[in-house]
Amino acid sequence: MKNTPIGVFDSGVGGLSVLHEIRKALPQEDLLYVADSGFAPYGEGSNEFIQQRAEAITGFFVHQGVKTMVVACNTATAVAVRSLRSHYALPIVAMEPALKPAAEITQSGIIAILATHRTLASESFSRLAQKHGKGIQVLLQPCPGWVEQVEKAELSSPATQALITRYVAPLVEQGADTLVLGCTHYPFLSPLIKSIAGPSIAVVDPSAAVARELRRRLMSSELVAIKNQLGTEQFWSSGSPQQVQAVITQLWGKTVKVTPLPAATSMPTA
Repeated sequence: MKNTPIGVFDSGVGGLSVLHEIRKALPQEDLLYVADSGFAPYGEGSNEFIQQRAEAITGFFVHQGVKTMVVACNTATAVAVRSLRSHYALPIVAMEPALKPAAEITQSGIIAILATHRTLASESFSRLAQKHGKGIQVLLQPCPGWVEQVEKAELSSPATQALITRYVAPLVEQGADTLVLGCTHYPFLSPLIKSIAGPSIAVVDPSAAVARELRRRLMSSELVAIKNQLGTEQFWSSGSPQQVQAVITQLWGKTVKVTPLPAATSMPTA
């Protein structure tokens, strides 16, 4: 059980930002990653659709024999993680926008959450804001188009720069001194976000905290892999394997092979 793999999934390639941190925190673990790029972005989908995709991928991971799973997608977490935890005995680590640490570091008392429409409209985010947003002003900023740019690996094109400027500049003008990356795709745009926001603006990414929580849970459950070699990574996608493989190779930093998800897992479910 200790040497069985960890499953990680996202609506597309964005969860690689979390996978990078998991690999650094747990170098000996074998990692399975599903990029559900054939159905990205989740942020504009219905709750029912997102729930169905999350269940299909969780079922795939269970079939692969994973010892735990990471939902490396804020939207899937907001919509589906409670149901997944109630239906599967599998330990599940999930994401949430890093509102609490942002509230602790802001100097202006104004923070901005950059996320998808679905994440910001969710009940789970509303509860999070009520719990940690007291005494500060929280600006909510959906960022349509950002996920699509990352899915194409267009991280610094003129079109991407224009999209980031459109949503970030007004937040800075309103006094926000802390920006929270509430979607796992957005860390890949972080250099451009920081450049546009300016050096005095803090940008908060929860990916490393998720990796630390995963490591803590594995250690407390005595499930950390015991072996002398570095772990491996395997990749699947519901999108075009060739296209997704090229993007993951660029974002992961080394050549990878992407395998198509099984037909039943890749079928439209809404």
